[in-house]
Amino acid sequence: MKLIILDRDGVINQDSDDYIKSVDEWQPIAGSIEAIAKLSMNDYRVVVATNQSGIARGYFDPDALNQMHDKMHKLVNDAGGSIDAVLYCPHGPDEACDCRKPKPGMLEDVAARLRTDLKAVPVVGDSLRDMQAAEAVGARPLLVRTGKGERTLTRLANDVPYPVFDDLAAVVEMLLLEEG
Repeated sequence: MKLIILDRDGVINQDSDDYIKSVDEWQPIAGSIEAIAKLSMNDYRVVVATNQSGIARGYFDPDALNQMHDKMHKLVNDAGGSIDAVLYCPHGPDEACDCRKPKPGMLEDVAARLRTDLKAVPVVGDSLRDMQAAEAVGARPLLVRTGKGERTLTRLANDVPYPVFDDLAAVVEMLLLEEG
């Protein structure tokens, strides 16, 4: 089984410092939907693992989040692909949960549900917390410039220990080339 784990905001859809609060605000990044479809067509199981503290902050409720995820699923399905699962952490940064990235709880949950080891599994994100969660479970962190990726690169300055890609589509192209 080939598996990939994707962050949502900034990797699949446009991100905002004001949070993505509604289905109307949820807009895919150019090429991301097609990239997910391409993964599906090449026998990848695609899992989304996303922090959604907007719920804890009262910016949106689980129903609004489900509408956003329904839209994402529909767009990917219409492009010929599928997303196998979407996991999210609804907690705020001050809550003592184990699922909010950079903690590895959400990724450990993926491993348990799929009964697999995450060693070297690609985890695509746009923030340092995505990379840290991937490292904590022995996965393969891949950083994209979309979303908050450029901000993350600036924060890391000249010490970027992760492969960096323009966007999810570039990650997918690299993974498929690696397979030969």
